[in-house]
Amino acid sequence: MNAMNPSQSLPSKLGGVMLVTTMACLGLWTQEAFAQIGSPSPGQLQQISPQNAPSILPPESEYTLGPGDRLRVDVLQVEGLSGEYQVLVDGTVGFPLIGTVRVAGLTIPDLNQLLVNQYAKYIRRPLVTAILTAPRPLSITLSGEVNSPGAYALAIEGGQKFPTLTQVIQQAGGLTPVSDISRVQLRRQKGNYQENYSINLWELLQEGNSRQNVTLRDGDVLIIPSKTATDPREVRQLADANFGIRFEQEINVAVIGEIFRPGSYKLSPGIRASSIGEVGGSGGGAGSSLNVENTQPVRLTQAIQEAGGIKSQADIRNVEVRRENRDGNFELIVVNLWELLDEGNLDKDVILQNGDVITVPQAKELSPDEFEATATANFSPRFITVNVVGEVRRGGAIQLQPNSTLNQAILAAGSFDPIRADKASVDLIRLNPDGTVTRLNIAPDFGLNISSDRNPTLRNNDVVLVNTSGLTQATDTLRELFSPIGALLGGGGLSLINILN
Repeated sequence: MNAMNPSQSLPSKLGGVMLVTTMACLGLWTQEAFAQIGSPSPGQLQQISPQNAPSILPPESEYTLGPGDRLRVDVLQVEGLSGEYQVLVDGTVGFPLIGTVRVAGLTIPDLNQLLVNQYAKYIRRPLVTAILTAPRPLSITLSGEVNSPGAYALAIEGGQKFPTLTQVIQQAGGLTPVSDISRVQLRRQKGNYQENYSINLWELLQEGNSRQNVTLRDGDVLIIPSKTATDPREVRQLADANFGIRFEQEINVAVIGEIFRPGSYKLSPGIRASSIGEVGGSGGGAGSSLNVENTQPVRLTQAIQEAGGIKSQADIRNVEVRRENRDGNFELIVVNLWELLDEGNLDKDVILQNGDVITVPQAKELSPDEFEATATANFSPRFITVNVVGEVRRGGAIQLQPNSTLNQAILAAGSFDPIRADKASVDLIRLNPDGTVTRLNIAPDFGLNISSDRNPTLRNNDVVLVNTSGLTQATDTLRELFSPIGALLGGGGLSLINILN
């Protein structure tokens, strides 16, 4: 029997795989890809968004042998030729009778045919069966916008499928908020040359296209690029994906501007309500459980609240988040938190990542409605401090809820002194952001709700001055005049002052 050329025995489908690979390397597109792109009109270039860009996927291929694989080879007609072998680091295996054979890069059918050809030199019509008993760990390299980039050794148990792209991303700690999953790059070595593929995982999330979740091979290199501009809606979608953004570690952020405690803060992810306790149990009690993967991300409002909340003159329409991506480029995200308060737009409560710098600018002017809404927001301070001085029962610094009114401040100070206070008017003294001081004389009315004229809302560090009544002022003046005379008369002058009181 003449020895056959091993290359001639390859399955016919390999020829098709090589053809597809060659077309990909030459930059040729399939008819399907052309249909997705369409034909641009003359003189016009068609723009394709990253999410809609066609992807070139690697063809499914059989397992190829490499160093570390364990094999079982049976030569049925001859005793002593069967046995178990391990592929050495140089990709070879030493077999009885035929000697050292290079098997690295071969599939199991290729190996079977090669052994038949080799044993046919010594055995008439040999029957050879080779099986893979223990696959070697796959070495996969992952870089870019993942939480733990690096090289991963993934063991394949008996009968288990090859790991998929999303499984490897999970192994690397999930994605970062700035990852661009529409342009995932896969680099695969084929012999002496490298094949490059583009994968769009958005098709997996939005269309259920499982072909994008490709199976990986030993030596694959994956690159997750950064987005030039973050879309909060996409970030929220990725946060819900099983391979998406993971929130398990603390992050460091800086908060500056119109907040009460600017500085650097270490923030921890929150816990979803569904992960605390099982059905019928209570958090911390018997039967309670905590899933570390089921956590809430750190959001913008959480960071602002941790920094003491916004000041009264904060411009929440133009909050800035400055972010450095893994590629060294900086991104500036401008957030309108007013849309969160006014419309309930949760996308405006941006998910933060480690190293973000948050700047809350000062507003040029605020409408009364806007001030009242922000005063009670969760990113405002929990309390404001107002000084109530003058003719009240318990004067001094008083802590009030945000958006409290003038009437509430006076009542918190024990109300007017029933004898000495001028109940007809009080002074509201306010320090403005530009350093000027505003003094308003207000006629209080405890029967009014919030009113800009007679019962205004207060701001942090406002001073409420309750003046002395005219009669009390006159009495105090007479007291000063008659006090020396009373001392000389042995207290006789005091009776006159008491009468005036």
